[in-house]
Amino acid sequence: MLNPDQLSIKGNRENSKIIIAGPCSAETEIQTLETARELSRIGIKIFRAGIWKPRTRPGNYEGAKTAGLPWLKRVKEETGMFVCTEVATPMHIYEALKYGIDALWLGARTTANPFAVQELADAIKGVDIPIFIKNPINPDLELWIGAVERIRSAGITQLAVIHRGFSTYRKYKYRNDPHWQLPLELKRRYPELTILSDPSHISGRRSLISEVSQQAMDLDFDGLMVETHINPDEALSDARQQVTPDRLREILESLIIRKPGKSIENHLTLEKLRSEIDQMDSELLELLGKRMSVSDKMGIYKKENNLTIFQPQRYSKIMNERSKEGLTKGLSSEFTEKIFKSIHEESIRHQKNIMTEKTRDLPLTGGKK
Repeated sequence: MLNPDQLSIKGNRENSKIIIAGPCSAETEIQTLETARELSRIGIKIFRAGIWKPRTRPGNYEGAKTAGLPWLKRVKEETGMFVCTEVATPMHIYEALKYGIDALWLGARTTANPFAVQELADAIKGVDIPIFIKNPINPDLELWIGAVERIRSAGITQLAVIHRGFSTYRKYKYRNDPHWQLPLELKRRYPELTILSDPSHISGRRSLISEVSQQAMDLDFDGLMVETHINPDEALSDARQQVTPDRLREILESLIIRKPGKSIENHLTLEKLRSEIDQMDSELLELLGKRMSVSDKMGIYKKENNLTIFQPQRYSKIMNERSKEGLTKGLSSEFTEKIFKSIHEESIRHQKNIMTEKTRDLPLTGGKK
């Protein structure tokens, strides 16, 4: 387990939390040093910066590469902070160690590849420095555990994991789905393992970082890794999810650090129920979308046959029948009426748009919109 006395920030709180902060990418020496100086000023002791950036598509900024390592060395010398960076190949490890990097992390794409993880484990063997392992991009707990076991088998004793959320195909509030039950299950199996949250990659937007950070604290995570940039809007990578050092200070000061006590089993149960609700909400939206598709077809029919959009008798019938049906399912009449009034208003809006269109290429039966 990582030593929290060495790698933590102590605020006016009962418990210490490990806080790692710094830019997504080390872009220039000036940007790297200015960000580090501001973070050091507010009490951050561990500085992170991407040197080699694995990007989804070519042509995007892929990091300063080895040329940026002397910048991290200078951060260390000027501020006394620990410095860490992401590695994805044995060459990255050799170069990072050559410049005295204090800690390394494995990214989500690397963790998803057991061959790559094993190569890194072989390369780090005999050098016991802190290693952080991010979860794989897909929600596969066993794959995450496998990466932990491979690095641990290389003799690494200062080991931690970073929960950065999981890729999802569905539209979601966050950039990556937290699936909180997975890191909690990992903690249940390995209670001695240090676990941090990466609210930057989970949220994908700086406005949500405080919210996600508090959720991690409520679940008794050991700390946070937050992407912090001296000028986030000008960042060459992940600009939307980075905060300024001053904003990070505000986020940290606003966190409520709760006393441990509730069991992991309780958290797992709650997160399972939340996951079920999220799934149901997605299904509700899918059904509403399909309902509006039918309303569109009705609008076309009414237009072609010169019928009025609003049919009072049909509307009254719907409201009465749905209200009664809602009562049988434990829903109040007031609640059901509000829902179907909103649905009817949206349906009317769709049909009004159709009425004002010159043409509409949408079949009344079969096919897709």
